[in-house]
Amino acid sequence: MRPGSIGLPVWGVEARLVTRGWERVEGCDEVGEITIRGHNVMKGYHNRPEATAEVMRNGWFRTGDLARRDKDGWFYIVDRTKDVIIRGGFNVYPREIEEVLLTHPAVSMAAVIGVPHESHGEEVKACVVLNPGADLTEDQLIAWCKQAMAIYKYRCSEPQ
Repeated sequence: MRPGSIGLPVWGVEARLVTRGWERVEGCDEVGEITIRGHNVMKGYHNRPEATAEVMRNGWFRTGDLARRDKDGWFYIVDRTKDVIIRGGFNVYPREIEEVLLTHPAVSMAAVIGVPHESHGEEVKACVVLNPGADLTEDQLIAWCKQAMAIYKYRCSEPQ
């Protein structure tokens, strides 16, 4: 086992990463949704053809898990498709932002969500609990995060 990995597909199951449009994601460490096909995968939802059509194609089932695959084929979960924040056309994964926030010595807990935004579509909003006695302002935390994140992942505009 590799730290942080969910491993390799089990015997009899194929796994691959796809885009929202079902195009295959080929590159190592590129993020896509895990799809699986095999003897143990359902054929569809009972009496729900529309729901089945959303998640099934040619025997492949969309799991809703976003992941990357390393050069050896090991999968690593990044987030869930329903949790992705689309900010100005860029995908922002709340779990990734939360993990960065939690590395700050003053931060005890963090939760990241997407909120509606007039020009970006969605904006990243972090709810942070500081450790007892910690003295950290929002601006200080944002400045600290800028060192660890791509610019599209943190707020550049005024708060709502």
